[in-house]
Amino acid sequence: MNVTVLTYLEREGAKSHDPVVDQVAAALIERGHTPTILGVHADIQKLVAGLTQPRPDIVFNLMEMFSQDPFGDVDVAGLLDLLDLPHTGGGAGEIFLRQDKSLAKKLLAFDGILFPRFAVFPKNAGFETGGNLRMPLFIKPLRLDASLGIDAKSFVNDTTSMMKKVVEIHEKLNDAAIAEEFIEGREFYVGVLGNRDAQAFPPIEFDFSGLPEGVPRVADRRAKWDKESAEYKGTRSVLATLPDELRARLQRVALDAYRALRVRDYGRVDLRLTNTGEIYVIEVNASCYLESSSEFAVAAGAAGLAYPDLIQKIIDLAMERYKEAQQAPKRRRTRVT
Repeated sequence: MNVTVLTYLEREGAKSHDPVVDQVAAALIERGHTPTILGVHADIQKLVAGLTQPRPDIVFNLMEMFSQDPFGDVDVAGLLDLLDLPHTGGGAGEIFLRQDKSLAKKLLAFDGILFPRFAVFPKNAGFETGGNLRMPLFIKPLRLDASLGIDAKSFVNDTTSMMKKVVEIHEKLNDAAIAEEFIEGREFYVGVLGNRDAQAFPPIEFDFSGLPEGVPRVADRRAKWDKESAEYKGTRSVLATLPDELRARLQRVALDAYRALRVRDYGRVDLRLTNTGEIYVIEVNASCYLESSSEFAVAAGAAGLAYPDLIQKIIDLAMERYKEAQQAPKRRRTRVT
């Protein structure tokens, strides 16, 4: 098939993009497809022209933002649907649900899935609480991902520190803030692949054992991205060695959360396991990072899916969804008198 690999450029005229783009394109070539990389910054006309002239058989959507708007991926997914283009990952509604951590928790609550109690602090005024909170708390942006805005000051033990971090998120990141009860315990990432018959990959554990004493056991931005930091050097992702029963429980919770948030094709669920055996959903990452050494790709490999096969499977799942939607009866408009 002719596949457009859609990505964003951080500025107009930029020549480089995330390494995952070339990795996905190479995997597509290995599986016999013809990929075209389309990188766009803030030009709607260029985006539409690139998607329609010529029109691809499917779009592999790696667009995480548009212009300088970190929430622009919602709009881009909506555009792909308006253009009636088959594409990987969620539509605008599914992506929005995943982004808004408060809405996501409410959906988890409906299905009886454990998550940290929380409070939301909008930019304007007031707050919304999801239960009586106990310190310590973890403060992060409501909608931003990739650990943006998460650092050592995100872990707080008093109200003053909490409000300072909330104001910082409001002013510097232009987002609402969410305060969650900090769940002490082991951290696991469970990749999920599929739609109707989704499968959960073997869990990956985020190992904090190399961190200095007193440093909060959290995967903040430095631990994930700053290779020179003590947080990055003191943590690592490893394939978890677990009893069969515990592995099955983690995978079951991940699948339940994946379905509750209507994730499509692929995603990753972040979990915390307490000393008493409770499993909490910390976050659900739809269309998670697909770089070949990422936790998702490593877990897929442990499940027997080599990287090119993983990319092919995601393409297959998206095309299957699109064909089913095309065959479904169209909704009829009803006039109310």
